[in-house]
Amino acid sequence: MTDTHANHLIARYFYERSLRMRVVLSQLPFFLTVALAAVLIGILHPERLGSTNLLVSLVLTGMLLAACFAVPWEKLHPAAFLVIPYLDFVAVAFFRDGILTVLSSAVILALFPVFWLCASGFAPKTAIVSSALLTLILVWIPVFQLGQVTFEALLRPLLFPFMMLGFAVAVVVLTMSMDRHRVNLLAKDKELRAALEESQLRERLMKAIVDTVGVGVVAVDADGNDRLMNSTQAAIHALGRPHDIADPAEKELLLFNPDRVLLPAQARPVRRAINGESFTNYQVWIGDGEQARALSTTARIIRSDDDVCEGAVVAFHDVTDMVNALSAKDDFVANVSHEFRTPLTAIQSYIALALEAPESHPQKVGQYLRIAERNAQRLGGLVSDLLSTASITVERSPSNVTQLLADSIASAAPAAAANSVVVDCQCEEPLLAMVDGVRISQVLDNLVSNAVKYSPDGGTLTVRAWADGTDLRCQVKDTGIGMSTSEQAGLFQKFYRAGTAVERGIPGIGLGLMISKTIIETHGGALSIESQQGAGTTMSFVIPACVIDAGLANTGIGSSQP
Repeated sequence: MTDTHANHLIARYFYERSLRMRVVLSQLPFFLTVALAAVLIGILHPERLGSTNLLVSLVLTGMLLAACFAVPWEKLHPAAFLVIPYLDFVAVAFFRDGILTVLSSAVILALFPVFWLCASGFAPKTAIVSSALLTLILVWIPVFQLGQVTFEALLRPLLFPFMMLGFAVAVVVLTMSMDRHRVNLLAKDKELRAALEESQLRERLMKAIVDTVGVGVVAVDADGNDRLMNSTQAAIHALGRPHDIADPAEKELLLFNPDRVLLPAQARPVRRAINGESFTNYQVWIGDGEQARALSTTARIIRSDDDVCEGAVVAFHDVTDMVNALSAKDDFVANVSHEFRTPLTAIQSYIALALEAPESHPQKVGQYLRIAERNAQRLGGLVSDLLSTASITVERSPSNVTQLLADSIASAAPAAAANSVVVDCQCEEPLLAMVDGVRISQVLDNLVSNAVKYSPDGGTLTVRAWADGTDLRCQVKDTGIGMSTSEQAGLFQKFYRAGTAVERGIPGIGLGLMISKTIIETHGGALSIESQQGAGTTMSFVIPACVIDAGLANTGIGSSQP
């Protein structure tokens, strides 16, 4: 039995009981031993039962046990019960005198009151001294009764009092050690209970918090088992439950990608998370039919100090209304764009007819018509882009990027002069790449014009293009008003306008960067942004494996179109 188990039993069957019951339990061993000794005497020497001293001892022992039951010790001084073991010494003295030499070990009964006094925890020094003195008196009483008080007679029984002295010291030391240990255990128990209560409080608080938020939250361990799930997530989970499975695993849920194709197990949010992948705004659909809901999922990994994945927390945000609203907006834009296309086609046709007959109008009007034709073509391209950015295609051909960049800077020159923006062009020459010249020109026009527009207070615009091996890199850097982190997050969304642009009345409809990003990604590249509010913005893109040898410069490449 371990010390902890023993202490638990002692606490349960002794310390946790009332003071009256502890007094009774402390006196009971002495009473039972005296009773057993009386039974033995009655069997071996029944004539001794008539001894007055023996009867006084037995009656006193019984009365002391009765007093243990009857006296309300809780209402008295905390050490009042110690009168019982002191009276036990009296009972032992009468018992010894009553049996004479029938039981030579009768004086050993003193062990019980000695132990009780020394284990009580009250006045340990007094308990040791009184135990030794009372035991000494017990062994010297017969000497004085016989009247043979000699040095030898007094010395002969001293071994037993010294044994009792050692026993008393040992009991006091052991009791003090146990008391300290018990106090420490009680303190630790109190701390553990407090920690448990705090943990339970935190658990209730966490449950209340996760049930309050308007998104589904689930925490899983490294094996994908649910550790915490709020009520919102439980409702979402129920939407994806197949009709024939009561408690499906994630791989069995009705989870689909944005195109409503069933997701494979490894592409599902929780599985991706426990595989160590963190992600944001991963869109899925759950459920089928009219109950299907669009979800935006976000996951973060729980890692140990050793960087080992211990689980993950995945949030599920219902974005069905937003997805439906975006779809309705796209349908509206597509319908409006179709309506624009018919009259725009007529305008372009009549302008083309007018330009085919230059003799029918003055030369100055011809210039106006060509400007109108160019802008009508640009408007036609914008209408096409509005219909669907996903339909943007590229037709690669050898293109002079240096010339494309020069054309974009020339187009933005009037606006740059109006905003007092100094343009610095740094471009390798010649810089040839296998790209769609028209589309890349569109990207450059957007980036350069944006840099000028967002520098209304003047500044410097640095445009760079260079070959990084076979990769084409381009950078457009301004010292304008810049953007905050939150504004950058929505920069490539359709129709998004930064708050600073709206406040300053900077023109635009929020399509240029989204279209530019689509064009670059269609080329297999990436468009990125670095911006600091009040310090300017840097837009960069890279198109991999497109730069071609400069020896092709003599093949007739020299314009923005192949």
